Amino acid sequence: MAIFLGIDGGGSKTSCLVGDEASVLGSGTTAGSNVVRVGEELARNALHESIKQACLSANVTPSQVEYACVGLAGAARPEIKNVVQRMIAEIIPGSIEITTDMEIALEAAFGGGPGVIVIAGTGSIAYGRNAQGQTARAGGWGFAISDEGSGYWVGRTAVATAVSAGDQAQDTCLLKAIAKSWGVTTHQQVVMVANGTPTPDFAALFPVVLKAAEKQNKQAREVLTQASKELVGLAGNVINRVFSGAASVPVAVSGGVFAHSSQVREIFYNRLSKEYSNVRLIEDVVEPVQGALKRARKRAR
Repeated sequence: MAIFLGIDGGGSKTSCLVGDEASVLGSGTTAGSNVVRVGEELARNALHESIKQACLSANVTPSQVEYACVGLAGAARPEIKNVVQRMIAEIIPGSIEITTDMEIALEAAFGGGPGVIVIAGTGSIAYGRNAQGQTARAGGWGFAISDEGSGYWVGRTAVATAVSAGDQAQDTCLLKAIAKSWGVTTHQQVVMVANGTPTPDFAALFPVVLKAAEKQNKQAREVLTQASKELVGLAGNVINRVFSGAASVPVAVSGGVFAHSSQVREIFYNRLSKEYSNVRLIEDVVEPVQGALKRARKRAR
């Protein structure tokens, strides 16, 4: 019986599945393994640990894995792809495919068929493939210049919103929540942390913003509403480029922002459906690691 392995290596979380041809046998979850974001040492540790966890729960060893697929942000760059290939080969002797996070997410959502996947996790990107095999992407160019609507974007925008309102606003709950998360107390201290070196992990503030929004904090809800609109913009960019005139455009979503914020999902779905009447939304949030496992199985055929 052949053993297959799939990995989704994100900026905040690494997910691994081990399975045979028909079923999932085990899983593992560790810290982020985006090489650009966390560095080679932490990425290697996260990848190896996720593999060991999944294999242990599946009652197999990494040496038994015959086919593996690893999807992660930045893998389109040859230098990143080669580094990760070496890392995985240290623990898995079988056939290894290194691909992007958008490819495994698209596979998880649509298999080999057409569709658009919008990913909003630590970073963000939209990627689509039409019935003719043409592809297009939008966003995903890094935190400094892109990744609109992502967890990082939400955190950074929330800080900017709260700081801008400052002590003049009646509602300072968001500013206080951010300050508490960063272990400070004053407006000025939040400003110093936000502009400090190293740059703070703005993505780690996403749960803070989400909690504030659930308590009906106006500033937090406005930030999440704007995140939804940014993600609609990414999806629309791809739809306009490769699905112009299509009778039906399947669209799916993935990532922690969609998974954990019903507000983001609902506004995204409603606004996208309003702007594109031919969109067919898949409402379940896609797990890209499932696509990685599918691609690993395909390598055996």
